[in-house]
Amino acid sequence: MDARLDFTRWSGQPLGVGYRRWVITATGLRQIFRTKFFRFLLFLAWVAGAALAAFGFLFSQSIAPGGWLEQLGAKIGPEGEAFVKVFCGYVLLYPDVVIHGLYTAVFWWQADTGLFLSLVAMTVIVPRLVTRDRAGNALTVYLSRPLTSFDYLVGKFGIIVGVLLALWTGPLLFGWVLSMLFAPDTTFVVYSLAPLGQALLFNVIGLIVVAALAMGISALTKTTAYTILLWLGAWLFVLPLGAIPFLPPWIRSASFSHDLDVVRLEIFRPDVILARVTDMIPLLDHRTLDTMRDFTAQMRSDNFSWAVGGLVVIVALSSLIFFRRLRPE
Repeated sequence: MDARLDFTRWSGQPLGVGYRRWVITATGLRQIFRTKFFRFLLFLAWVAGAALAAFGFLFSQSIAPGGWLEQLGAKIGPEGEAFVKVFCGYVLLYPDVVIHGLYTAVFWWQADTGLFLSLVAMTVIVPRLVTRDRAGNALTVYLSRPLTSFDYLVGKFGIIVGVLLALWTGPLLFGWVLSMLFAPDTTFVVYSLAPLGQALLFNVIGLIVVAALAMGISALTKTTAYTILLWLGAWLFVLPLGAIPFLPPWIRSASFSHDLDVVRLEIFRPDVILARVTDMIPLLDHRTLDTMRDFTAQMRSDNFSWAVGGLVVIVALSSLIFFRRLRPE
C-alpha cells in the first residue's frame, strides 16, 4: 500500500464555538425526542394548543351574525334569544373586558398545562444535562479549549429552551394564531394581544427559573436516581409549603411552584378583570356585588415581593452550584 504524506494546507472553514454549542443542544434534543415518554407529552401539549384554537374559533363564530350561538338561542326560545343578544351586546360594548378576560382565562389554563408538562418532562431530562457527563468523565472533553464553561452552559440551556418551546410556547402560539385566522375581524387580534404578551412574559420567567433549577440539580450528583429524587423533591415535596397559609412568607417562598403562581397572578391580574366585570353587570343586588368584590380582592397576593425574592435566590443558588460543580474530573 502506497501511503504518502500530504503537506497541503487545510482549506476548510472552521465552524467555531457557536457550532460546538449547537452540537451539544442538537444532540441532547435528538436523544430526548426519540423517547416515547416525551413524544406522549408532546402530543398532550399540542392537543392543548388545538383546544385553545378551538376555543378561539367557537367564541369568535358564536357572536357573528347567524352564528351557532344565535341559532342555539333561537331554538331555546325567547329567553335564549334575549340572553344571546345581551351577551353579544356586552362583547360589542366592552371588547376590552370580554375578549381580554376570556383570552386571559384560556392563556392561564394553557400556562398551567404547559408548565406542568414541562416539569414532568424535566424529570427525564435533568439527568441528561450534567449528571451523566460527570459520571462518564465527559466534562474533560466538553470543557477542552476553546469550549468554556459558559459555552457548555449555553449548549445545555438550549436543550431546555427547545423542550419548553415544544411543550409550552409552541402550542400557545399555534393556538392563538390559528384562532385569529378564523376571527371575523381584527377586534379579536387587538384585544387578545395583551393576554398573549402576558402569557409569553410568564413563559420567559418560567423558562429562566426551570432552566436554572434543572441545571443546578443536575450538577449536584453523578447518580441518575439521586438526580431524579432531588428534582422531584424540589418540585413535589416542597410544593405543599406554598399552600400552607399560616407559614411565614419566607418559608412559603422556598417552593418555586408557589412563587411562579404568585408571579402569574401579578402578571395576568385576574382580580382587575373580575372587578371590571362586576361593575359592568347591571341589576345585581348589593350583597352579590360585595361577595364578588371580596372574591376578587382575595385573588391578590401580598407575598409578591417574597415570591420574586424566592425565585431570585433559587436561580442564583442553582447557578452557583452549576458553575462550582462544572469541573473536569
